Amino acid sequence: MIVFAKRVPHGSINAENCIPYTHANNVITQLVDNLGLELCRVLEDLGITTVPIPSDDPSEHWEAEEQYARGILSLRHAGYFAGLGVMGKNTLIINEKYGNMIQIGAVLVDVPLENDPIANYEGCLEKCSLCIDSCPQKALERTTVDQKLCRELSNFVTERGFNLKKCNLCRTVCPHCLGI
Repeated sequence: MIVFAKRVPHGSINAENCIPYTHANNVITQLVDNLGLELCRVLEDLGITTVPIPSDDPSEHWEAEEQYARGILSLRHAGYFAGLGVMGKNTLIINEKYGNMIQIGAVLVDVPLENDPIANYEGCLEKCSLCIDSCPQKALERTTVDQKLCRELSNFVTERGFNLKKCNLCRTVCPHCLGI
């Protein structure tokens, strides 16, 4: 598996309005998916079989009552094992240079690859719980997130049908939001 990430512009989280962050997140997600598809085309021209993994939606697994979705594979765990960063208490990967402002993508390949080392720096300070304490939905549980609670704000649908990311406090309050 090849795992990669793109940085989400950090200025988008500074706006009081959620539209800049929603827009930046959506565009970066599309760029990551496009990068994955381009990588597939290049590798296939070299005779390597590839499978692109979407960096967000769509997903097949959906538990409506719990509002729980799961992708083909966990990209945050793939990112961790690929050395892109360490897992934060906010359940996001914290990259040493870019903090938790990254979007992860992946491509499965049918050739053996040399592993990158797993990141060995400390992401969250042991006593820090800013993300957990700041979550207005109390959705963070240190190792996972209650998607049902989180989705009420993080995936808000307007009357016109636009999906807005109205909450990103777990990202923004992190002392390592923009890097360690």
